[in-house]
Amino acid sequence: MIAYLRGRRQALGPDLLVLDVGGVGYSVRIPLSTHHELERIEPDAEVGLFIHTHVRADAIELFGFWREGERTLFEHCLGVSGIGPRLAQVVLSGGSTVDLLTAIAAGNVGALIRIPGIGRKTAERMVLELKEKAKRLLAESGAEPPPAEPEPELESEHDQIAGALINLGYRPSEAQRAVARVLSEHPEVEFQELLRLSLRQLSRL
Repeated sequence: MIAYLRGRRQALGPDLLVLDVGGVGYSVRIPLSTHHELERIEPDAEVGLFIHTHVRADAIELFGFWREGERTLFEHCLGVSGIGPRLAQVVLSGGSTVDLLTAIAAGNVGALIRIPGIGRKTAERMVLELKEKAKRLLAESGAEPPPAEPEPELESEHDQIAGALINLGYRPSEAQRAVARVLSEHPEVEFQELLRLSLRQLSRL
């Protein structure tokens, strides 16, 4: 397995680099983040890349990364069902490593599905399977942790009673109005009594 290559930068495309290592040209697939770094390097300048070697039955592919953290995230993505090396390469092209780790750690599915080829189900699997790893990698990198996820709002008694009345066949507007009227007259009423008084209120309509 090849884990690291150092050589001279030859041909460079948006997602592919030819690296001359001692006269041998290695074709290395790269994400956009690594491409941007390589663009700053003069042709024939010496560069080093962290390498992931992907072995298939019919081919061996090399994926190169400017930073070791990029390779680590790439390899974690490969562990997610439905993500192969080419799609993992696209994921790494979808933003900086810190931004991607932050999105995963925060459960930000909306940010992940903006990456081409990543649908909602795949994004949800990424969050489910990589969330704790992403938090650990962020902590190791010294990056700011993602904001805490907001606690889900608890359904109020008002909404619960109105929902129960709607299930009994009353129109939503009627149910909401009846509950609101009872609460205005009995603000401290308990749950069961609120339901009973709301039903009585509706019987008068």
